[in-house]
Amino acid sequence: MAAPIFPVNTHRYDPYRTFMFQVVIDGQVVAGLRKMSVLKKTTEAVKWRSAGDPAHERVMPGGTSYEPVTLEQGLTHDPVFETWANLVNNFKGNAAMSLLNYRKDITLNVLNLQGVPVISYMLHRAWVSEYQALPEFDAGTMNAVGIQTIILQHEGWERDLAITEPTES
Repeated sequence: MAAPIFPVNTHRYDPYRTFMFQVVIDGQVVAGLRKMSVLKKTTEAVKWRSAGDPAHERVMPGGTSYEPVTLEQGLTHDPVFETWANLVNNFKGNAAMSLLNYRKDITLNVLNLQGVPVISYMLHRAWVSEYQALPEFDAGTMNAVGIQTIILQHEGWERDLAITEPTES
């Protein structure tokens, strides 16, 4: 018999859903968040050959890079994306940059169907590299939702091991 995939809730077989998540910036949950791209890191493979054994190629890990994270928010009055984006090369309407607050640690929470955090990751020293304030507007699409987008560069992420599997009722 295979090991249980949920050690605390052994009755559970269904994995967590992708629509139950939240992003926390400056201690506040981002309102109207629609979508978040994947957390992905890639470690470069360094290939080398030994002089005593030139017929066999060896591979060892090299540097690790982290892909940018994209966040999409429904168009609302929540200024979190715009305020943060304005800290990078647009401080108070000129070319100066806020060196104090433009990098932030971001919390990414996966929630169960009861809305309780079950998995959490911390994105380290993130900053906004791209900001889309308004979507394309089209009078012919009545059911479309306006979306703001930011792309975050960061210096890595790690899982918050203090968040453990809660007992579900």
